[in-house]
Amino acid sequence: MPELNPLEVAAIAVNAASVWLAARNSVHTWWTGIIGGALFAALFHGARLYADALLQGFFIVTSVVGWRRWLRDPLGAGERPVTRAPARLLLLCAVGGVLVTYGWAAVMRATTDALAPLPDSAVLVFSVLAQLLLMERRLETWPFWLVVNTISVPLYLSQGLVGTAALYVAFWINAAYGWRVWCRLAQTAPRHGDTPQQVPR
Repeated sequence: MPELNPLEVAAIAVNAASVWLAARNSVHTWWTGIIGGALFAALFHGARLYADALLQGFFIVTSVVGWRRWLRDPLGAGERPVTRAPARLLLLCAVGGVLVTYGWAAVMRATTDALAPLPDSAVLVFSVLAQLLLMERRLETWPFWLVVNTISVPLYLSQGLVGTAALYVAFWINAAYGWRVWCRLAQTAPRHGDTPQQVPR
């Protein structure tokens, strides 16, 4: 079994903390995600997983935005509550995600020496969609993360990133847990004039 390098160990530790905080609906998921994204960007670039490396830059930027958005409730009653996404939006995300995945994989094949362009692109595209849903505190972020984690585990194993693959197994379990927790929160989401739910910190 390949030994973990220090960069991979640090990336795993910080990102594990960030994802665990997200499942607990904690706003601290964002600043830890910024640090973890920078660490994984360096790791994935070195492993020639260029789509995943690019994805980390997206995570860093959206973590800054998500941090601000979670602290602002559009109802003016406190922090943004957990809500459900419209069915039309979810259908658009699913169909568009598949089409963009195949398109991006074709670009990767033509322009880079990427080792696994299709699964690498799928992780990129569906992580972007999951992250956008997370920024809006949408319940459906978690099924999208389950898809991402399911693809990621064999992808990282194929590149010898055993520790990262193990982390994504833990992410899969955490996403299932987060989905369950957020289902309860979505049922009690405040409406106009209501008192907002308490958010773990």
